[in-house]
Amino acid sequence: MNLINFILILVSVLLNSAAQLLLKQGMNLIGSVPLDAGSVMLMIFKAAINPYILVGIICYVASFPLWLVVLSKVEVSVAFPFLSLGYIVAAFVGYFFMGETLSAYKIAGILTICLGIGFMFKA
Repeated sequence: MNLINFILILVSVLLNSAAQLLLKQGMNLIGSVPLDAGSVMLMIFKAAINPYILVGIICYVASFPLWLVVLSKVEVSVAFPFLSLGYIVAAFVGYFFMGETLSAYKIAGILTICLGIGFMFKA
């Protein structure tokens, strides 16, 4: 894989990860949503004016055409596994900025993902 394709994949994955993390932060501010019609409608209204959620949606929208470019240049069997880098980003951002736990099992999973991605460079 050439450097340009790797950068395209990385930017797409980072945008997707940023979207997830921004949506999570937005929902942290909104709070837990009971599954009744009134509560869901209220959550939709609150989400529509929440800046974290709005920027998260923008990140998703930006990542989509970039991912299409990636898929036009790289075999899906190579590109798709790189999406797992998002799990690593999410775990570290969750730990350092959102107060989430990072157990030995999560670290082992992160190392396993890194090993798998390393194998993709040999593919």
